[in-house]
Amino acid sequence: MHIVVCVKQVPDTKIIKINPKTNTLDRRSAPAILNPYDAHAVQEAVRMKRLIKNVYISVLSMGPPQANAIIKKSLEIGADEGYLISDRAFAGADTLATSYALSKALEKIASIRPIDMILCGKHAIDGDTGQVGPGIARRLDIPPVTNVIEVTELSEKDQTVVVKRKLSGGYQLLRIQMPCLLTVEKEINEIEYSPLPNMLKAARYEPVVWTVNDLQDVDRTQLGLKGSPTIVGKMFTPPKHEGGKRLEGSADEQVKDLITCLLEEKKELFYVK
Repeated sequence: MHIVVCVKQVPDTKIIKINPKTNTLDRRSAPAILNPYDAHAVQEAVRMKRLIKNVYISVLSMGPPQANAIIKKSLEIGADEGYLISDRAFAGADTLATSYALSKALEKIASIRPIDMILCGKHAIDGDTGQVGPGIARRLDIPPVTNVIEVTELSEKDQTVVVKRKLSGGYQLLRIQMPCLLTVEKEINEIEYSPLPNMLKAARYEPVVWTVNDLQDVDRTQLGLKGSPTIVGKMFTPPKHEGGKRLEGSADEQVKDLITCLLEEKKELFYVK
């Protein structure tokens, strides 16, 4: 069984600052790390490998050459190999162009070793869209399941997986036919300490790097800025919530004022004195 985990290099949002002139993230103000949700996806693939011994784990990322650091980190967690697609043609991609580029890389990986499952983090902490995973699934025409918090059953014989996913009002159990794509929440597992053999392997490992010319049947108009119909206009801090209207006077007067405001459909927060 072959599991591919899509990972992304992101700035540490606990440290990063916003450029006051451009209203964009100042990526130089914070170290680059493996997206935390993606780390849990890699860890879950490792857990599946313990359940089914012949599981092979690949990781895939798109980014500059420095992104090989997160592939090495994924190998420390327990992945077997890593692929990086890196080319100026990919620069400036939004989620639509990113999912297209990654799907083309996944098609090439599948030509080398057929893919049974793709794992992604729920979202990246720098964009917070949650769109890339489902976008990849749509392009590859495989079923996506989002917000997975537990993989309860994995059957290599039936090529099915049973997952528990979080909903706004509860939970849902699903049995999915593989190949499929899952996006996972942080609560699906705990990141374990990397064993020394994994760390030594990661330190020596060099990922497979592909440029756009290494991928097959690529429509370059769907890559990078050319293939990105959306842009970030600006970023800003939401305005501070202002206090509601305070009702003064006797209890009867306050009740009358409150009723008047409600009838006028004023959506305010009231403090009754």
